[in-house]
Amino acid sequence: MAKRDYYEVLGVGREASEDDLKKAYRKLAMKYHPDRNQGDADAEGRFKEVNEAYDTLKDADKRAAYDRFGHAAFEGGMGGGGNGGGHPFGGGGFEDIFEEMFGRFGGRSGGGRAASGRGADLRQEVHISMEEAFAGTKKTIRVPSSVQCEACTGTGAENGKPNVQTCGTCRGAGKVRAQQGFFLIERTCPTCNGSGQIIKNPCKVCQGAGRVQRDRTLNVTIPAGVEDGTRIRLSGEGEAGLRGAPAGDLYVDIGVHAHPIFQREGPNIMVRVPLRMTQAALGGAVEVPSIDGSRASVKIPAGTQTGDNFRLRGKGFSVLRSAARGDMYVQVVVETPQNLTPKQRELLEAFEAEAAKGGSPESEGFFAKVKEFWDGLGR
Repeated sequence: MAKRDYYEVLGVGREASEDDLKKAYRKLAMKYHPDRNQGDADAEGRFKEVNEAYDTLKDADKRAAYDRFGHAAFEGGMGGGGNGGGHPFGGGGFEDIFEEMFGRFGGRSGGGRAASGRGADLRQEVHISMEEAFAGTKKTIRVPSSVQCEACTGTGAENGKPNVQTCGTCRGAGKVRAQQGFFLIERTCPTCNGSGQIIKNPCKVCQGAGRVQRDRTLNVTIPAGVEDGTRIRLSGEGEAGLRGAPAGDLYVDIGVHAHPIFQREGPNIMVRVPLRMTQAALGGAVEVPSIDGSRASVKIPAGTQTGDNFRLRGKGFSVLRSAARGDMYVQVVVETPQNLTPKQRELLEAFEAEAAKGGSPESEGFFAKVKEFWDGLGR
């Protein structure tokens, strides 16, 4: 089945900025995340498709290659001579070309391999509630990755004692070259992975790589005040390096679920409180919840209007790496009563008869201007 265009997958145009890509990705990743769609194979497929598209387009070099060549840039579809119908550069793909020309893919988040053998960086998503974002929390995550082989202690050799010889493919250089038209392309040697040497007595467990695939469990501390999209870096918790090389890093992307009551704006938090028409007219006090679970009393002055805000200082989120705190804003929405009882209608009709005598400055001012407008037109 042919792959869909990456821009189409994310629902953005080809001129989309980095921020546009990130916003589209976050929205779709949250919608199709496996934690929210358990047992839904279609959602799982869409989630993988969204991740693949974003991983390509968020990198400037890969995006440039994709814009020019499409999916063929990463699937060996560039055409040309080579090795019997395979990739024209001997089986590395366009990614290897950019790795050597720009040196960016080796340490990229979520994949790649540096020529030094350093382990790849990994990316993991963790979704938390707004209450957890406010108070901070700890999460246990399972990370599928490569870990150091215990049988050879990461050396890649049987019994941990390597018997090495110069790689015959690159002759110890760690790199190989291939001619493509007018270009001479240099890339990491696929036989020795850039080390220039091969092990004559490879470990039977890891086949000489010095690492094996295994799921790991990690505890992640999420500080109070994190926002949706916050990234936490765990140094050295990525994939193990080849034959004892340094491990990569793990990047944990935090997603914060929407709340049914509260909305967040930076460190501040907002709650919309509906008031009966009579409450707003007469004034009084209302009790509102805070994100920490406590209660706060807000004094409502007589004549309060829809959209009026009341500020509760220090009731918002903590600001990361700061002692500052945001505020909480209570926004009033005056509700017009519906489905009146006969008694309610009788009382409101009596009230309307009196209200017509004055007391509604905005209404009176507006209709006075309307009258002037019509008078000016001679109507």
